[in-house]
Amino acid sequence: MDWSIHDFMEYALSYCESLNTNLVEVRADDIAHITITSEKMSVKDTRVFRRVGLGIRAYINGATGYSFTTRFSKESIRKIVKHTVKAATVANSHAKLKLKPTKYEPIQAKYFIDVKKHPTNVEFEEKKEMLLRGEQAAKDVGIDLVTTQASYGEAYGKKLFLNSEGTDIKCDVLLVTMGVRAVSRRGNVLATARDSHGGSIGLEGYKEEHSPESFGYNAAKWAAEKVEGKKPPAGKFKALIDGLLAGVMAHESFGHLSEYDFVMTGGSPLGGKLGQKLGSKYATIIDEGVIDSPKSPGFILPFDDEGTKTRRVTLLRQGILEDYLHLRGTAGVANVVPTGNGRAVDYRFEPICRMRNTYFAPGDLTLDEGFELLGDGVYACNTAGGQVELDGTFLFKAVRGYWIENGEPKYAFRDVAIRGHIFNLLQNVVGRCNDLKLQSSYFGGCGKGGQSPLPVGIGGPHIVLKQATFGGEQG
Repeated sequence: MDWSIHDFMEYALSYCESLNTNLVEVRADDIAHITITSEKMSVKDTRVFRRVGLGIRAYINGATGYSFTTRFSKESIRKIVKHTVKAATVANSHAKLKLKPTKYEPIQAKYFIDVKKHPTNVEFEEKKEMLLRGEQAAKDVGIDLVTTQASYGEAYGKKLFLNSEGTDIKCDVLLVTMGVRAVSRRGNVLATARDSHGGSIGLEGYKEEHSPESFGYNAAKWAAEKVEGKKPPAGKFKALIDGLLAGVMAHESFGHLSEYDFVMTGGSPLGGKLGQKLGSKYATIIDEGVIDSPKSPGFILPFDDEGTKTRRVTLLRQGILEDYLHLRGTAGVANVVPTGNGRAVDYRFEPICRMRNTYFAPGDLTLDEGFELLGDGVYACNTAGGQVELDGTFLFKAVRGYWIENGEPKYAFRDVAIRGHIFNLLQNVVGRCNDLKLQSSYFGGCGKGGQSPLPVGIGGPHIVLKQATFGGEQG
């Protein structure tokens, strides 16, 4: 008899249940990946692979063991089950901190992501043409261009989940990203800019503001602005930050601090602060699995990797800390309802507490009103990386920045770096626009506990800060 992946999962579940475990979870992935990159109007690299495997976790008195395999045979399944139970038994004897999976109603579900133009129905030549169209648009408007690059990535397939409580879930996975990068040089000044868009979207989403031509035009225009730009500011100024930079700050500087594994071990400054006011009334931060926005869905995640339905969590509501992010195990310890934040990069890893789509909630201001509220100050957009500490301090380098006077852009900066502490930033939020945007990237994601890159969604609206510290030129 030919067994399906689901058949092997049921076999693993049954065999592990027979070995005196308290709770058993079996996960399987079957996901295809394709990446295409081009440079100077020529396709440089194409990669195609499929990742298929099965992982199993067993609980024994609050301690866990985890093993995985890529070989679908009864012998391989029995082997990893024995390893899993042995690991859980050893952990039970030595673990000082044990989890307590909260009870929940078993789920029987199938979830399909419906898009008009799924990447499986689009030929390779059309995807390649998207990259070349983006590069050509950059060449058409570029000034002092050194090079242009474009990239496309997609992942699609299925995630399956079973547990010994009767849950049986099958979910679509879809993540598509496309973008263009431009590099300009004038004398000794080298400037890089990029524009991209991604998420659980079909290729029908790559039009208008998210078209390849728009990516190429923006990347080349922004690189030209930077190569002519002035030295970045240093000091404290009013600031307007765009949704992507705001989203990265919400994720990196606040979201991680709200993950309850950090909180319960004393590693987060948010511990013991539920109900306390940490920011202004304009600061609201949300984390959820499914965004109700066809244009900006982020990464669609209806269920986490522990079989929990992902619910919307308002971490910070009008400046007040309202909730934390939980695994089933930490939810049981805290005696709360699980939030659906148990996630793993793939079947090779045990789920740990991770974010889904994390963003600042939008407000009522138009973007023009946001500039008007800013008056004079710095406008900073997106991020090119940075450093974050678990005490809440951060330094982010923006992709681009501008000096604004009387609500109007005056000139661009070569580089912009914003630094500070997340609590100070939250207290300084004085306005938020209504232009919520989220995106996710195939080419990056969240890193934690040796698991990277995990697809997440980030974003928000434009946010006005009455004061922010800018750190001057970065190397």
